[in-house]
Amino acid sequence: MADSRDAGGVYWVEPRRRAVLPLGGFHLSRSLAKRIASDRFRVTADTAFADVIALCAESAEDRPETWINTTIEQVFLDLHARGFAHSVECWDGDRLVGGLYGLALGRAFFGESMVSRATDASKVALAWLVARLKVGGFSLLDCQFMTEHLATLGAVEVSREDYKALLGSAVSGIDGVAVAAGAVASASSGAAAFGALDRLGAGDTPTCSVSGPVSGNFIVQLLTQTS
Repeated sequence: MADSRDAGGVYWVEPRRRAVLPLGGFHLSRSLAKRIASDRFRVTADTAFADVIALCAESAEDRPETWINTTIEQVFLDLHARGFAHSVECWDGDRLVGGLYGLALGRAFFGESMVSRATDASKVALAWLVARLKVGGFSLLDCQFMTEHLATLGAVEVSREDYKALLGSAVSGIDGVAVAAGAVASASSGAAAFGALDRLGAGDTPTCSVSGPVSGNFIVQLLTQTS
């Protein structure tokens, strides 16, 4: 994290209690389900990563300062180019009105930031992310810090010890991620898992975006079905 948008350095934070969102415990309210099913927003993935992170870094009335400085922004743009970082975007016509971005590693997705410039846009983006991770076989959605907003959507806090256990299970088998070949393999595997939702409506042919074959009704079904 950084102290501000213009800060020259970054620092690491390891909270004593971590916010995670159990993928089977997403709280889908009736109103949010209707919003998603109506396809009020056109939802895509990895089509505007740079725009999403830039929007997350913008100051807003309820958040005049940001922890995303240019160093963090550039690192994540590089991670996206390498296949590790991903975004979900919500559009109103051709206008980007919300979304989120984060890092995928093994079966873990580390949410970094989400943003909304229209009612429910960030909630819709998170719902699509949860559906995407469920289809891709992910086991951990790390939200980092608990907020009232995340709590209403099903996020819970876990101890550092419990978080490490969840993390270890989610990233097991990719110990070689620091090695170049291992990193490429992990990125390829993570990208394939993240894109599994896209292939549901397109046979076995990978696509880059969720726009098109997957409807909001289908997302609601994924989020409400019991395992």
